Amino acid sequence: MAKKKASAGLVIYRRAKGAASRLEFLLVHPGGPYWTRKDDGAWSIPKGEVDVGENLLAAAKRETLEETGFAVRGRFERLPPVRQPSGKIVHPWAVEADFDPADLKPGTFEMEWPPRSGRLASFPEVDRAAWFEPREAMVKILVGQRPILAKLMARLAMAAGDPGALVRNQTDPSAF
Repeated sequence: MAKKKASAGLVIYRRAKGAASRLEFLLVHPGGPYWTRKDDGAWSIPKGEVDVGENLLAAAKRETLEETGFAVRGRFERLPPVRQPSGKIVHPWAVEADFDPADLKPGTFEMEWPPRSGRLASFPEVDRAAWFEPREAMVKILVGQRPILAKLMARLAMAAGDPGALVRNQTDPSAF
């Protein structure tokens, strides 16, 4: 069996205007024909494959730029890696930043479309980006990435001195 590749990505968050303790997460929706009609459980943090020998944080920044057109700046905080259901390991970093989804400028990829047609078609890597509050983000994000958001919310709550303030009733996926 081939070894699963690693991915690296950024969990971009912001504190909603007018509410210091209200978080929002930037998630992206994958482009291409297979994802067009999928919504809940289809969104992701901006991420992508790590090149052989590439620094993981550099890969996370590169992939975010490729998917969104956004060169993120800020203080990057390493989060624990998460194993996806496919076996791929995602290496995430959290960063507080702001991005206007209207400024989305994704890169593209090519694939044979329609299937077995012999024709290549070009699609955006992501077709949209949006900010979500914690409860909605936990519904929208891929199931395998939910632990990334939950760990960041818990870490931010601990740093704020109130372990339950940001995560109370917001991170339990069984509630959705």
